[in-house]
Amino acid sequence: MSNGKLIVALDFDNLHSANQTVSQLRGFVEWFKIGGQLFTAAGPTSVETFRNLGKKVFLDLKFHDIPNTVAGAVAAAAKTGANMINMHASGGLEMMRAACEAADMQADALEIPRPLLLGVTILTSIDERSFQRDFDTKRKLRDQVAYLAELSQQAGLDGVVASPLEIEIVRRVCGERFLIVTPGVRPRWAAAGDQRRIRTPSEAIEAGADYIVIGRPITGADNPRETAENILQEIRDHSDL
Repeated sequence: MSNGKLIVALDFDNLHSANQTVSQLRGFVEWFKIGGQLFTAAGPTSVETFRNLGKKVFLDLKFHDIPNTVAGAVAAAAKTGANMINMHASGGLEMMRAACEAADMQADALEIPRPLLLGVTILTSIDERSFQRDFDTKRKLRDQVAYLAELSQQAGLDGVVASPLEIEIVRRVCGERFLIVTPGVRPRWAAAGDQRRIRTPSEAIEAGADYIVIGRPITGADNPRETAENILQEIRDHSDL
């Protein structure tokens, strides 16, 4: 696995702490994820800061609103220079199509590559039991993930965010060229935390993930760079990739 497949989640409440971690991983990790916590604290400056350092940014804000509102949000996100943007696939086909159109128009206007657009399927904090309880459905969780992945592909998105447990079914229904970004990844030695549908980094890559997202096991470590190196070594030890 190349370093370009690892996305480190910057789950901080201030830009200074995030910057420290990025500096520790400089020259080693290419992708970083900015979620709701850091973006709420620091705003678009957080994306621009790391893009100016030559890093690639996955802006993980999980947009979910009416089509016009999401289109505007995606256009604004693209303007920050974010390389990857996501939205809840459950927002529907029209919402996702509006997002694609907005991203295309903004990229053309700015003469930049269009950011990758991803549909969020089912959060990795939800397991089968809570899915059945909270969504009041007889459909299995994995079938819902597959359905939302197909819907995302139909809308024109580049891929989905899905747990390691659903990689194989998403790959089967959407094909090899459809991107799968996988959170819920924990090294063998790390605590699961609030994640429920998890696998190790090597298991996620072997199953077919294009990118894996890891946050706290790296950012909360005494030596983030060494920890990231150990994770990549774990993958090399258990995979031919």
